[in-house]
Amino acid sequence: MHEKRYHTFNEHLRETFGGKIFKVSLDAGFTCPNRDGTLGKGGCIYCSARGSGDFAGKQGQSIHNQFIDVTERMKKKWPSASYIAYFQAYTNTYAPVKRLREVYEEALEEENVVGLSISTRPDCLPGDVLDYLEELNQRTYLWVELGLQSIHDRTMESIGRGHDYAQFVKGLDQLRARGIRVCAHVILGLPGETKAEMMATGKAVAKLPLQGVKLHLLHVLRGTPLGVMYQHEPFALMTKDEYVSLVVDILEILPPEMVIHRLTGDGPPEELIGPLWSRKKWEVLNAIDAELERRDTWQGKRTKK
Repeated sequence: MHEKRYHTFNEHLRETFGGKIFKVSLDAGFTCPNRDGTLGKGGCIYCSARGSGDFAGKQGQSIHNQFIDVTERMKKKWPSASYIAYFQAYTNTYAPVKRLREVYEEALEEENVVGLSISTRPDCLPGDVLDYLEELNQRTYLWVELGLQSIHDRTMESIGRGHDYAQFVKGLDQLRARGIRVCAHVILGLPGETKAEMMATGKAVAKLPLQGVKLHLLHVLRGTPLGVMYQHEPFALMTKDEYVSLVVDILEILPPEMVIHRLTGDGPPEELIGPLWSRKKWEVLNAIDAELERRDTWQGKRTKK
């Protein structure tokens, strides 16, 4: 039995390390092929100017200084905690291995760091980068977080991802061949997607050789192409009840051993256009717990053995 009706990342870390572990979000100053002109400019249509690193350390600071700034706040509540260095902003394998080695090794040298979590795109995993990730995986605790968002190529094209589902599967297979843990990012509520299509993404995730998943609510942010689209021609955003129900539907079909890294996300409050109910993150998480209880259901209940 889990601490909740799903297998939380917090529980997984306690089982692995025997104590409290925090993720320390860092910005290593990378960019993205969807921003530098290789594939496009401006990023995916929903992506903020910080490349999804809005809550990461201060851009331009050294890894060491970012780490100190972030952990000082955590130490007040959990003085004996350990840390996972989380390279969150932009595409964190989109650089020469020499540069990757510099920043990853600097993070691993910080006191009480027990591992790394590296967020990237499935089309930014050349052979030498994969070899280095395999080396890291052999000597530290490692997660690679891959952006999927949707399995539907029509949606991928409309949101400007710059890669298709087949490329995601290829990147996943390359990482798993090296024994590396992979967490997929999925966005629920993307423009034009039906509930059936979102459930199809959930079903695909359940069958893929993934060890973890992050479910995100689509946030419409000011200063993004999606924000401009919404202000010119508003489209329906998910209600809280719709989101909670869909998350529980997906949890029911995910393997019980899959680690749930996240069930909702944060948007910078000053930039959030909608859904405004998402500002109250703990209310959303509590509502998911309550819906699981109401249905008397849990992660994996509808998984075929």
